[in-house]
Amino acid sequence: MSRDLAAWLLRWRWPLLLSVLAAALLAGWGAGRLHFTNDYRVFFSQENPQLRAFENLQDTYTKNDNVLFVLAPRSGDVFTRETLAAVEWLTESAWQMPYSIRVDSISNFQYSHAGGEDELVVEDLVQGAASLDDTRIAAIREVALNEPQLLRRLVSASGDVTGVNVTIQLPEIDTIHEVPETVAYARRLAAELEQRYPEIDVYLTGMILMNNAFSEETRRDMSGLVPIMFGVIFVALLLLLRSLSATLVTFLVIVLAIVTAMGLTGWLGIALTPPSATAPTIIATLAVADCVHLLVSFLHNLRYGMDRQAAMLESLRINFQPIFLTSLTTAIGFMSMNFSDAPPFRDLGNIVAMGVAAAFVYSVTLLPALMVVLPVRVRSLPSTEGSEAIDRLAEFVIARRRPLLWGMGLLVLGLVLMVPRNELNDEFVNYFDRSVDFRRSTDFATQHLTGIYTISYSIPAAGPGGISEPDYLQKLEALSNWLRAQPEVIHVNTLSDTMKRLNMNLHGDDPAWYRVPGQRELAAQYLLLYEMSLPYGLDLNNQINVDKSATQLTVTLQSLSTHQLLALEERVQDWFREHAPALRTDGASPSIMFAHIGQRNIRAMLIGTSVALVLISMILIFALRSLRIGLISLIPNLVPAAMAFGLWGLLVGRVGLALSIVTSMTLGIVVDDTVHFLSKYLRARRERGLSSPDAVRYAFHTVGRALWVTTFVLAAGFLVLSRSAFELNAGMGLLTAITILLALLADFLLLPPLLMRLDRNPQRISSRR
Repeated sequence: MSRDLAAWLLRWRWPLLLSVLAAALLAGWGAGRLHFTNDYRVFFSQENPQLRAFENLQDTYTKNDNVLFVLAPRSGDVFTRETLAAVEWLTESAWQMPYSIRVDSISNFQYSHAGGEDELVVEDLVQGAASLDDTRIAAIREVALNEPQLLRRLVSASGDVTGVNVTIQLPEIDTIHEVPETVAYARRLAAELEQRYPEIDVYLTGMILMNNAFSEETRRDMSGLVPIMFGVIFVALLLLLRSLSATLVTFLVIVLAIVTAMGLTGWLGIALTPPSATAPTIIATLAVADCVHLLVSFLHNLRYGMDRQAAMLESLRINFQPIFLTSLTTAIGFMSMNFSDAPPFRDLGNIVAMGVAAAFVYSVTLLPALMVVLPVRVRSLPSTEGSEAIDRLAEFVIARRRPLLWGMGLLVLGLVLMVPRNELNDEFVNYFDRSVDFRRSTDFATQHLTGIYTISYSIPAAGPGGISEPDYLQKLEALSNWLRAQPEVIHVNTLSDTMKRLNMNLHGDDPAWYRVPGQRELAAQYLLLYEMSLPYGLDLNNQINVDKSATQLTVTLQSLSTHQLLALEERVQDWFREHAPALRTDGASPSIMFAHIGQRNIRAMLIGTSVALVLISMILIFALRSLRIGLISLIPNLVPAAMAFGLWGLLVGRVGLALSIVTSMTLGIVVDDTVHFLSKYLRARRERGLSSPDAVRYAFHTVGRALWVTTFVLAAGFLVLSRSAFELNAGMGLLTAITILLALLADFLLLPPLLMRLDRNPQRISSRR
């Protein structure tokens, strides 16, 4: 059947060539519809409970998407005329930023104080900064460094760094342009401020900047890593195949596979994200494998005197089934990523699966058609030359099969025991390495001013207006004080602080009255009077819901690992259960969402990997026509990922969102080497009647070089990904490369001893021809 199919492919090569080129052109036309998304929410499915909780919180209160300007005067003192004037200028200018709905700073902080008997004065803390005298500046410093709503939120405890926070509410009509437009304006403001005030350094962070970093790094990866990948492939193929024609045809297959996959992505309306934008690099890497197996056999046959037609016919005959199987299993492995709880990884799996299918079609149609007509120079070799190193490896494995079996078994066991050393740790700021402006600015802000990690709680009261109840305010204050005592907490923004200050203001600023009001009616009057005094844009909608039946308490945190963040949230819930069960509510924020996504994704991908493993195992058993060989193949297919995670636990010890999909992603890839080795092994057993050691020798001789070449190119391709500034892609690329290298180790040093140990009866194999 393989010979007939191979002959048919060669006979109809030109019509097939024209057909696949037309199909590639039609599919590739959709590439013009590709677009990037720059919203961190894309990492969460609509069914994600943490996303739903966060969206409900934002629907109740003001959205917290923001741009934070961090101002660091080189003098080390915020409270100077120049710096306060810079803050005042930036505060006024930031209102003009696209989609801004609120600007907060020490300049426009609504400072309330007593103005006379029962009179409340609410005004900007800083007015006319350039003309302030030293006495007024000292008073401003005193207020700012003792005001809970400012300290460690908009001014550092030492007074050397300050911030201007701009709340952004995107209309979400054209999100592709809304975020870059906002960021571009913010960068222009920062540049203008540094020009006006050269002694002040400005850092930009916030959720809008993070969204934009996703988009920018996606484009940077596509424009930077793909050319590097092509360079690596070209050099590797030219050195290993030693044929310019073969290298160029392989490149054509790669380009068409990428164009087809990305074009279909455009037609399907799939938005590109940092994970899915790596698809071209992965497709290029995987497409090489199909071409290399065909070309190595083709060139091998030419060197031994066959004409081109016969050489390609034989190459197709012996490689079509394993190439089809490896393409199918690789596609299944990537499609199992649809079980992921993070949509970008689902998209990545589907795009790569389309690319793998396209690469298979082009490699068995376009490549044979071109290689039989293009000039190919090869040097004829005697039958004993050309595979000396591989043949020596085969003899070593056959002679040392018992110690290799025990040695590899102990190595696998030792590395598997290291897997529990991996700790789930997802810090979304660390998705970017320190070469990215957003990461550097965020690290500076966290170290010197405030954090970007937050948890918000919508604390319910007993019905409309219930937030004025003294008991409610006292429990809110108790919770706030408890939170401030936690080592992970930088700042707590709570209504109880405002109510205490108002109570003091309306008692002549007597510090003895700095406590929550003792009567509901009094508290409600204070709150109403204060709200009526606030200017437009600085109301309390970010803290109080419409009917005053709940308030939002926001906790700003240090940069925490997933484990630390979830442990803190559990302690908060314990506090609620013990002290205020009626007020108990779950925390919501991007930090909480990212903390949960890793765990949810691991559970989902365990199911996906199991399904893929069952399907691949059934396919191999059916295709290889041997239950025994199919079951043996499971061992070298499973151990590489386990060994890789064990090695990762030994060397790194942190597993995040991206690494949770590596097992599913690599399952189909590592099967490639196993299938090609077993197909040659079974051909020797069935067609030539060789013993198990001789069949191992034959498999090494015929496919060993191709396996080494494809592994080298695959590992190199994924190592290119490890150079990405987006740590999700970098970690995924590095761990996948390690897994692929360990897969070759397993297929060369573990699979052959297993076959020679468990497949000794020649009749059991030969009878299945």
